[in-house]
Amino acid sequence: MTSQRSDPRAGTVAVVGSGVAGLITAYTLLRDGFHVQVLTRDLEAGGVWSKDRIYPGLFLNNVHGEYRLSPMEMPPLVEGSDARIGGEDMHAYMTAFASKFLQGKIQYGLEVRRIQRNPTGPGWQLEVVHRDTSVQESRIYDRLVLCTGGCNTGFIPEYLSSDAAATTGFRGMVFHSVDFGAKMQELLVSAPAVASNPDTEVAPIIVIGGGKSAQDICAYLANEGRKVTMVCPDVDAFTAGPKPLPDFIRKSRLLALFSPHIHLRTGLERFLHTTWLGKKIVDFWWHGLADSSYNAAGVPADSPLRHSVLPYWHTRVNDEGVPRANGFHSLVIAGKIEVVCPARVTGYGADGHSVVLDDKTTRPASAVILATGYTSSWPAMFDAQTLEDLGLAPRPAKESSAHEWKYTTLADAPPLHPDAKTWSSGLYRGIVSAKHIGRRDFAVNGAVVSPNFGYTTEVTSHWISSYFLGDAMLRLPATPEAALAETERDAAWLRARYPQIPTALNNSHTSYLAFWSWPQHADDLLEDLGLPIMRGGGNALTWPFKVVDLKEISKLKEERDAKRAKQT
Repeated sequence: MTSQRSDPRAGTVAVVGSGVAGLITAYTLLRDGFHVQVLTRDLEAGGVWSKDRIYPGLFLNNVHGEYRLSPMEMPPLVEGSDARIGGEDMHAYMTAFASKFLQGKIQYGLEVRRIQRNPTGPGWQLEVVHRDTSVQESRIYDRLVLCTGGCNTGFIPEYLSSDAAATTGFRGMVFHSVDFGAKMQELLVSAPAVASNPDTEVAPIIVIGGGKSAQDICAYLANEGRKVTMVCPDVDAFTAGPKPLPDFIRKSRLLALFSPHIHLRTGLERFLHTTWLGKKIVDFWWHGLADSSYNAAGVPADSPLRHSVLPYWHTRVNDEGVPRANGFHSLVIAGKIEVVCPARVTGYGADGHSVVLDDKTTRPASAVILATGYTSSWPAMFDAQTLEDLGLAPRPAKESSAHEWKYTTLADAPPLHPDAKTWSSGLYRGIVSAKHIGRRDFAVNGAVVSPNFGYTTEVTSHWISSYFLGDAMLRLPATPEAALAETERDAAWLRARYPQIPTALNNSHTSYLAFWSWPQHADDLLEDLGLPIMRGGGNALTWPFKVVDLKEISKLKEERDAKRAKQT
């Protein structure tokens, strides 16, 4: 599978992962003339949306149309509906995309166990295992794109693990939320519905964590008649309204306008984020958004649901749209889900059917679901030296110049998370190894946090393709040292913008945080390619209200081809 390097399209590119990032990366590279093989341990396309990982009641944060790719539309919703995109909808969309555009290009049931540089020449050596036969194989590829995401491998604290539960004699099921789809039926059998035991006190299923997965699981279990309790130090923030918001608000750049970026392109942004009056307006906007969301969901003032993270300073924010009667917040308010917050589970009780909280009290538990976040999938595939060499491992941060951003809207930041102080990335733009930026044989797609994942991963796929092609139009740092300096600056920015988020805890999902400001990040990548930015149009005052549509980027290949032709 190796080849001469004179033609950048020669040889084969391995794309590891078949989620959204993997599918669009393979599609873009194929259209640009590369030979591509997609490798996935799953038995079908979809990544986190594959069939064994979804379950009824699983919803995305996104409104319809925001989590798709430009080559293929999503089936429309009923007119006027503000329904969330369901897990089953995403599964169907991903498998249909793979079938339509990548037929014969995806190798399923192939687990990548080890990745290293080819010891005998250029390219990459991948050790793979066929899951159905357990046959091991060594392969050589010319280029590699890592698209395994950061939500594949559950993070389980040792003191909450199934081994810890077994040691103390806990009798119920214990598993991570990533396995909920696979273990759901077994759990329902082991924890009978409350209605079927009216005369017996039924111990609840304990869900540990306050994030989106925890909320969806709690809602599903409550709707299935199970007694469920959520225990968490804080709950994800959310946005909601009494009726569907118009597209010029919900699907525009408006939220991005009220979130500062590493650089401010427009006068309107500079006014809002660098002046006293602008800060007042931004503060009013974010506090109003939080208050109106609580009111729309009918959350009482003393509810534990209000013990949430601050939306402006965090990425743990869910878009609930119009609250549903069978949704998480409504079920909590109705008393069908108990929320114990702020609190932490510190272990399992000696009686075999309880958990211990940080205040030394115990809570009965028939089963425990660990919605405790995710850990990077990369250490399982790379040895420590390769991780360090590629910049995939967290790096000690240099002294930052956070004062560089004299933004009034960053003036009252919350305290810096202890783990965030030491982190720095080795991935330039969250995409390529800064240390080896000139080699053009390795890239990552999907490691940048974005609520419009389809849009940002699609733009990134074009950036990667131009990088592999050696396009002169792609603006890159001149040296590895310059690239590393840029990543250090990005890390300093993230510590200033999102000080409470310890990005190093999951480096394969949070190489860069482009949450509220995802349109500005996409513009950065388009600018690197020498292509037009802020594609929605509008003038100096109206651009924030222009609806973002994937049609904006559907012709990026043609635009890149035309620009390349002019430069040759």
